[in-house]
Amino acid sequence: MRDAILETTWALVTERGLTSVTMSQIAEKAGIGRATLYKYFPDVEAILDAWHQRHITAHLEHLAQLRNQADDASERVEAVLEAYALISHHREHHGAELAALLHRGENVAQAQQQLIELIRDLLTDAAATGDIRDDVAPDELASYCLHALTAASSLPSKASVHRLVTVTLAGLRPSR
Repeated sequence: MRDAILETTWALVTERGLTSVTMSQIAEKAGIGRATLYKYFPDVEAILDAWHQRHITAHLEHLAQLRNQADDASERVEAVLEAYALISHHREHHGAELAALLHRGENVAQAQQQLIELIRDLLTDAAATGDIRDDVAPDELASYCLHALTAASSLPSKASVHRLVTVTLAGLRPSR
């Protein structure tokens, strides 16, 4: 029931806009009564917050799975950075009002911190093997990676995303 509410709300908001969607419309489209809907969520914003949190959690779980798959530290870094860039590339662009609603709050800040820690730990492991530079703190390198790869959201193709990842990885390699 919860997933149906989340997906229905997202579909309506992306189709009609944030301010045009009511709890009555969500209940009707989801095929449930308004009273049932209100048992789950108090308002449209709460539904969207839950949708976004589920979305973020799925991305973090995917990145953690990739981190655990590769044997080599350098391969783990590349796999996770490539996946993050593709997530950024495929991220849906919201209107300013919806983006402001979705990207606020403690949950988003916690997810961002988890992402930084995941990448920092990968970079620390790869630096220990000599595959990643050790003259810059891993926290700074993690920040560099995230900021650089967020640019993938504005790139026109997967090929351009792959090139961005290649350039970002080149900046992580030790100078010889």
